[in-house]
Amino acid sequence: MLMPKRVKRRKQFRGSMKGKALRGNTISNGEYGLVATEPCWIKSNQIEAARIAMTRYIKRGGKVWIKIFPDKPVTAKPAETRMGSGKGTLEYWVAVVKPGRVLFELAGVPEDVAREALRLAMHKLPCKCKIVSRADLEGGDNSEEQ
Repeated sequence: MLMPKRVKRRKQFRGSMKGKALRGNTISNGEYGLVATEPCWIKSNQIEAARIAMTRYIKRGGKVWIKIFPDKPVTAKPAETRMGSGKGTLEYWVAVVKPGRVLFELAGVPEDVAREALRLAMHKLPCKCKIVSRADLEGGDNSEEQ
């Protein structure tokens, strides 16, 4: 699973996910992409499950790009623990995703195969997504509202 090799600080604040994605909202490598339509935290194991679902369907043909990386640590305290005594221990890593962010890109396969592979990957993710092609995103700025 994906996680940083080393981090500056072990534990982080939760932060906010308001607004649209400013970066990573264009398809830069592939022909088809998966775009988030709502904000969420995506765990490293969910990213891996989506990647496996895609590569299995395209039978290791074509190329897949993962455009998000889980660099935020999420902590949790044990069940039935009293308040206080500090922040919990690190449980898992998440990628913070805002609406409009391109999560995965795909190239080198026919359109129907790419759309089905991305649809299978979509079911592994915790947020609503849509499948777009490079032409869709280059067509207009406000393609998120269509």
